[in-house]
Amino acid sequence: MPEVAGAKVVGPKVVVLGPTASGKSEVALAAARAVPGTEIVAIDAMQVYRGMDIGTAKPTPADRAAVPHHGLDLVEPTTDMAVPQFRAAVDAALVEIADRGRTALGVAGTGLYLTAVLDRLELPGTWPDVRAGLEAQLAADGDPGRLFARLTEADAAAAARIEPGNSRRIVRALEVTLGSGRAFSSFGPGVAAFPPIPTPQLGIRWPRALLGERVDARVDAMVAAGLLDEVRRVRAGGMGRTAGQALGYKELVDHLDGRVTFDDAVAAIKRRTRQFATRQERWFRRDPRVRWYDVDAAAADPLEPVRSAVIAALRA
Repeated sequence: MPEVAGAKVVGPKVVVLGPTASGKSEVALAAARAVPGTEIVAIDAMQVYRGMDIGTAKPTPADRAAVPHHGLDLVEPTTDMAVPQFRAAVDAALVEIADRGRTALGVAGTGLYLTAVLDRLELPGTWPDVRAGLEAQLAADGDPGRLFARLTEADAAAAARIEPGNSRRIVRALEVTLGSGRAFSSFGPGVAAFPPIPTPQLGIRWPRALLGERVDARVDAMVAAGLLDEVRRVRAGGMGRTAGQALGYKELVDHLDGRVTFDDAVAAIKRRTRQFATRQERWFRRDPRVRWYDVDAAAADPLEPVRSAVIAALRA
């Protein structure tokens, strides 16, 4: 088991996951209240940014007062938070929770971040100068043929897993190999491996059309809660590349800059959020370790089965 400052990292007791608007935060909060000693660890790429509250559906102050939350408000929106930084912050929180004899419940919307936490994904760094040189060669050649041949010679195992025409992946593999002095393939199988882990993952799955309706209703509620004013405030303080691409913020910045009407911006938020929810679900579906709960929308309490399962897993 990995360590943080000499202390063993104990992963979340259980993780509830699903696409945006699936109800995972609602389920987690109810489960944490039902099982004393439970604290929530948010595993979300956008909730790490301070001040971005409405648009990221961050837990309310009342929710956070009722149940301790971790993984939120880690950096300013001007900072681009990398996956290793996030995992380090979550690892520290998990150690601290365990040291106090309490239980961690993960709530995951960002698949890559969850993989980094549960599977100890080792992510290589970046070497901008190396990458710039490779991209210049790619532009000069007009195709990735020479770069692919170079990768094949330097790291045949990595080249065997990459299509010869996939210039983005070829450049990345060469960047890491040349920049680190270590074969790209030596960093492990990455996100394609699903080794056994002790943490049960419980997924919430809605019929696609109903999830789309929930997304639209959620966006309307965010707008009514003052999302446009929040975007104005966050933008005034500065936004880095990652925060600037956040759903809701990007579209409303376009509106504030006069590129689209407010109604068109809101329609774009809904459309892009529905598309994003589909991508989230596809990522999670790749993992055979996830136990899925298909929601019966006609039930009096559609989320009760998964909520009861999370509670049972916390008590086990």
